[in-house]
Amino acid sequence: MTARQAEELGARVRRKADPSLSIYASSFRKAGQTGLMGEATGQLIRFLRHYIVYNADEIEGLPDYYYARDVPPTPSLLSQRQYAIDAFFAAIPARVRHGGDEAYYSPIGDYIQLPRPGSFKSGDAYASCRGHESAHWSGNKDRLNRTFGKRFGDDAYCVEELCAELTASYICAELGLPTELHDSHASYLAHWVRVLRADHSAIFTASAKAEQAFNYLRAFSLAEAAAPAGDALKAAA
Repeated sequence: MTARQAEELGARVRRKADPSLSIYASSFRKAGQTGLMGEATGQLIRFLRHYIVYNADEIEGLPDYYYARDVPPTPSLLSQRQYAIDAFFAAIPARVRHGGDEAYYSPIGDYIQLPRPGSFKSGDAYASCRGHESAHWSGNKDRLNRTFGKRFGDDAYCVEELCAELTASYICAELGLPTELHDSHASYLAHWVRVLRADHSAIFTASAKAEQAFNYLRAFSLAEAAAPAGDALKAAA
C-alpha cells in the first residue's frame, strides 16, 4: 500500500523502508457517438499510472490481518496446488518434448521443447518455463496468429519475447507460482528497454496480446473442469 493508505489506517511506514514501484494499467473510452447496438464508439485511451508502495512488513501499526502469518502449508494444500498446476498444463493440447538443455517453441515443428523436469532447480521453475513456451505456442498462425513484424520490424522477435514473459507472469499469478526471469530471457532486457523507449505504446500492445494469450491458454483447463459437470447433466437428461 502507499504511505497515504497506511496513514489512513492509523499506521506509518518504517524509517529506511524499501519501497517498490507499482504500475497500474487501464483504459477508458472517450465520449463519442453511440453505435446502433448502444455500444460506445469513442476513441479507446490506454494509460499507465505509477505508485510508490510498501510491503505490510515495512509498515507499523496496521491491523493484524495485514501481516502474513508464518504457517507452513499442509500436505493437503501442497497437493491441491500441484494438482492445479498439472491440470492447467495437461489441458493445453500442445506437443511437448523433453530432453536436452534448451527450452524453446518450434514454429516449424509446432512443438515445445523443454529440458526434463528434474533438470530445473524446482518444479515451480519448470512450470514457469513451460508457461513461457506455452505462450509462444499460442501465437501460432493456426491459433491466435500473433505477429509483430509489420509494426516492429527487426524488433518483432523481442516484442514476442516480452509478450511471452508477461503471459508467463499471468500464468504464475494464476497458479501461485513465483515469477522468475530465466537466464535465457534476461538477455532481452536491454532490447525491451530500447523498444519501449522508441515506442511508448509498445507495452500496451504486448500486454494486450499477453492477456489474450493467457485467456486462450486458461480456457483449456476451464473447459476441462466444466466437462464433468456437463457430462453429468447430459447423463441425467
